Amino acid sequence: MSYKTDFLVIGSGISGLSFALNAAELGTVTIITKKAKVDCATNLAQGGIAAVLSPEDSFDLHIQDTLRSGDGLCNEEVVRMVVKNGPERIAELIRQGISFTYADNDYSRLDLGKEGGHSARRVAHAQDLTGREIEHGLLQQVANNPRITVLENHLAVDLLIASRAGLSRADDDCCLGAYVLDRQDNSISPYQARVTILCTGGVGKVYLYTTNPDIATGDGIAMAYRAGARVANLEFVQFHPTCLYHPKAKNFLISEAVRGEGARLIDRKGRAFMDKYDKRGDLATRDTVARAIDSEMKNSGNECVYLDISHQPADFIKKRFPNIYQTCLSYGIDMTREPIPVVPAAHYMCGGVLTDLMGRTSINNLFSFGETACTGLHGANRLASNSLLEAVVFARQAFLQCRQDWPKLRNSGWPEVPPWSTGKAQKIEECVLISHNWDQIRRLMWNYVGIVRSIKRLTMVRERLELIGRDVKLHFHDFLLTPDLIELRNITLLAQLIVQCALGRHESRGLHYLIDFPKKDDRNWRKDSILKINMKGDSAQ
Repeated sequence: MSYKTDFLVIGSGISGLSFALNAAELGTVTIITKKAKVDCATNLAQGGIAAVLSPEDSFDLHIQDTLRSGDGLCNEEVVRMVVKNGPERIAELIRQGISFTYADNDYSRLDLGKEGGHSARRVAHAQDLTGREIEHGLLQQVANNPRITVLENHLAVDLLIASRAGLSRADDDCCLGAYVLDRQDNSISPYQARVTILCTGGVGKVYLYTTNPDIATGDGIAMAYRAGARVANLEFVQFHPTCLYHPKAKNFLISEAVRGEGARLIDRKGRAFMDKYDKRGDLATRDTVARAIDSEMKNSGNECVYLDISHQPADFIKKRFPNIYQTCLSYGIDMTREPIPVVPAAHYMCGGVLTDLMGRTSINNLFSFGETACTGLHGANRLASNSLLEAVVFARQAFLQCRQDWPKLRNSGWPEVPPWSTGKAQKIEECVLISHNWDQIRRLMWNYVGIVRSIKRLTMVRERLELIGRDVKLHFHDFLLTPDLIELRNITLLAQLIVQCALGRHESRGLHYLIDFPKKDDRNWRKDSILKINMKGDSAQ
């Protein structure tokens, strides 16, 4: 059976939901999400959304902070566009019922936080549960819109590309939707769409330790790359400096806002150490802080460092960070009295599917935004709380482009598309074939492609990933698809692409630190790392 919709949105985070609410003005929208609607990175975001919202701040300051954090690789036109659209997008969220925290219960002034790399207070938040508030608020709006359908437990397998379906020439190609697996029975059906949106989140599950939810397996980037779209800057994986270090805690982030409110990073002996790495101290950008912690841990042999905010009044901590306080307390850590043990963990992909100012990819009728995209905003290192801002701004940009193109798009027909072919594939009986490769990839990436890299280690991991890749390719063709096999295929590809980009950049910049080339090289490397699959199925850089 083939399904038809005007807009197919793959992903249910802030970017996909924001676009859907706008696009419903034009036509029908189908949102597919591979687990529950709330299983997304947006729902876990603690800190907030950055925008110029006070007279003490300015667009120029926010632009310069973003450019400085991006370490020479930001697209300045994109940065200016996003920053200048920020206040209106915050106002739109408020109109949609999102409840931010206000200063001293004064509903004319938002309570604005300050985070690493920011020169002013500009982070709008809902205490320390901003993502959850936004996600639930937008989902409520979506549920009330009759033109939007949300399909949970539906996983996109591959994009439906016209030329590969024999429906167009390769030089006049376009996306017609996607093949989608229904988890209920593992059936795969084509979902046709006039416009397809990729906003599937990040790639954190490529690494052994991550702050990301389990859904973060790089699906959108992998599908776009296999379809022939250009991807860029995948070497720039941001490691959040402060993930809770506890044997029973899984992926719990300690928000950067804690340092924004005065917390200090200290070693086991209680000595603050950030001042010796950067003049901004504990409010340096994430790449600097993560490398500093990595260095402290390696030099001392200790398994973690500590984040201490216990000098602040207990009532203030409990009110400002209720979720972090309660979570830490559940693990026996009272952050009002003692420091929190923390370690860096894979957090955010600054690269992704390459897009233009309107969120368009290099394939017609295919858009991407959110963490799946490389829009030019983040450059070599994302500024804290710019991710949710980017998501809502580009969701609006994409809608404006679709609205402009709609007279032509809505009159396009629905071509006959081929069904998904299973060939002679058999049901997989031994799941260890998947779990073993999955574990190998994540350990290899953590140990060889982490915060500090070397040519030797990257070359070694590339060779091992090639062997795993061949194994996974056989699995994909020999066995009937399951969600686990689809995700394994995607993280295998993403791991290989990250390594390829890292090996290709012979300098250290932002989140990519290569000990063989420890300096930044603006003359040769102030440019994006762009990959595109060629006709033989290999990457061209």
